Amino acid sequence: MILVVPSLIITLMYFMFDNAPHPPGGLSPFNTACLIMLGVFPLVVMFLITSITMQRERASGTLERILTTPLRRSDLLAAYGTAFSLAAAAQATLACLVSYVFLGLHTEGSPVLVFTIAIINAILGVGLGLLCSAFARTEFQAVQFMPVVIVPQLLLCGVIVPRAVLPDWLQWISNVLPASYALEALQQVGTHAEPTATVVRDIAVVVGFAVVALCLAAATLRRRTP
Repeated sequence: MILVVPSLIITLMYFMFDNAPHPPGGLSPFNTACLIMLGVFPLVVMFLITSITMQRERASGTLERILTTPLRRSDLLAAYGTAFSLAAAAQATLACLVSYVFLGLHTEGSPVLVFTIAIINAILGVGLGLLCSAFARTEFQAVQFMPVVIVPQLLLCGVIVPRAVLPDWLQWISNVLPASYALEALQQVGTHAEPTATVVRDIAVVVGFAVVALCLAAATLRRRTP
């Protein structure tokens, strides 16, 4: 389901926009929506999977037994993060292939760059999921972090309302949320043939957020289950 569901939803969106009006010779609205989804899906899906899986490992006692060994917390999270990131890479690969090859997604920039941003978003989701799982006591609590951590990013990143027309105080909040930079990078790739300075900056910001989240997750990982 991790691999197939995002591609199926993007395919459903393709048929939803099939008869949507657009300028003659112009791109279908699906093109914009698909580009956004390729950035949003990895972040959301990997956050949920990572936070719930880590909480389940903790509740079952597996995590506590592992931490009784000389293995460092950073090593443990690096192993989990790598495994989840590989799953995310496979998911993003399939979604990008379906979008570009079968659904006709067009971007001025390289599809490889879109794929790279999708992978970075997935790693960010892994980092945030690992961090939030350290504060959850149950799987239900892990899911409750979704509207606290992910939903505000989706609301303020420019998907629904352009960031430029948000009130000043919401723009300030948007400017410190990683999803805003991820979406901006994808939009830049969609409209520019060559990587721009904005793309490079945005990718660096998202990578920085992911690294910080992973480091904080290692620092807050408990050795004993309460």
